[in-house]
Amino acid sequence: MGFIMEFAENLVLRLMEDPKERDRKFREHLYELKDKCQKTKEMWSLPLRPYGFWTFERHNAQIFWDSQISQVQGRRDP
Repeated sequence: MGFIMEFAENLVLRLMEDPKERDRKFREHLYELKDKCQKTKEMWSLPLRPYGFWTFERHNAQIFWDSQISQVQGRRDP
C-alpha cells in the first residue's frame, strides 16, 4: 500500500508547477503587458493629423460647394 501512496505523491508532485517559476512567468507577462500599454498610450497621445491638415483647400472645398454649409451663420461671405 505504501508503494501506491508514494507513487501517487510523486505523480502529483511532478504534475504540479514550481511556484517560483510560475511567479516569474507571471511577472514577465505583466511587465510585457505594461510595456505594451505604455506604447499604446504614447501612440494615442500623438495627433492623428499633422498641424494644418484640415486647412488644406481640398478639405475646405465642401464649404464653398455646399450652399447649406456655406450660408451658415458665421460663414457667410461678406
